[in-house]
Amino acid sequence: MTSAQLKETTGTRPLDVDEPRFRELVEPHRPEIHAHCYRMLGSLHDADDAVQDTLLRAWRALPRFRGDSSERTWLYRIATNVCLDMIALRRKRILPVDYGPPTPLGAAPPERLLPAGAAIEPYPDEAIGVADGAAGPEARFERRESLELAFVAALQHLPARQRAALVLRDVLGFSAKESASALATTVPAVNGALRRARKALDGQLPDQSQLVTLRALGDRRLREVAERFADSLEQGEVQGVLATLTDDATVSTPPFEGWHEGRDGVAESWLMPSGPPPRLAYARTRANGQAALGTYLIDPDRASYLPVALDVLTLRGDLISDVTIFRMPELFPRFALPESLPTQAPAPYSS
Repeated sequence: MTSAQLKETTGTRPLDVDEPRFRELVEPHRPEIHAHCYRMLGSLHDADDAVQDTLLRAWRALPRFRGDSSERTWLYRIATNVCLDMIALRRKRILPVDYGPPTPLGAAPPERLLPAGAAIEPYPDEAIGVADGAAGPEARFERRESLELAFVAALQHLPARQRAALVLRDVLGFSAKESASALATTVPAVNGALRRARKALDGQLPDQSQLVTLRALGDRRLREVAERFADSLEQGEVQGVLATLTDDATVSTPPFEGWHEGRDGVAESWLMPSGPPPRLAYARTRANGQAALGTYLIDPDRASYLPVALDVLTLRGDLISDVTIFRMPELFPRFALPESLPTQAPAPYSS
């Protein structure tokens, strides 16, 4: 938000706000503040709103900022409290696997939507790259690791202040004293919330993060796995798709509530290609620090492929253990994905 936008939003300009100073203070921290709000809220759009509110509150509070803490700590304190206010008013964000049991074999895939505003949204890796600033010495999680789908989904199950304590301490590396100040509470209260949050997360996170998995796999092997998956889908080869999956693989399609488990279940899911090729085309991207594909469906009337879903892949070794199909084509511009692909073009995945 520019200073002009702030003035338009507030309807006034604090007389003692130094606009160049405000821009210099805020702009270097905006990407990491956005990532912080996403972790807390599980939604790209909610994070956008939270950043705008954070900047507005910072603008109003700047005349009272005396440098008792660093500018970064001051901004995180404001952003965290903005998020806590939003959490109190909005639905908890979830993935379909957190909402109910998998779709039974042989049952028609449910087309019911999750409650409005309840679906977790993906996060573009371009933003993660900018937001990878160094954490404090007490951080337990790397920044990229703390934006993975499994981590963000697990955070949403924590009570708001436990969530905040864990993110401040274990992701950002804030000291107990800094965290207590941000949450307007005591050090013992923060430490107690952190202990409870860590205990709750222990049973929800996978044994190995995607960051560790992808580092072990390497870029070349990762590309091969994703290409094999995308090529099988483009060519309509169901068995080829299933061969890329673990035995217990899951597929879900936010914002729809249904999900499928195991190869037999996945074979009946929305993931599976239907009809003769070439119906589908794929373009590479990354989301939440994970491999991802923009999925395009052919539109014969327009002689092009149009966006239909963003597939975020979770790997276990060199097999795919989960495909989260975000049926949210409106998000494609945020992932630098084209608005369409021509039918005469070579396979976009290999370009």
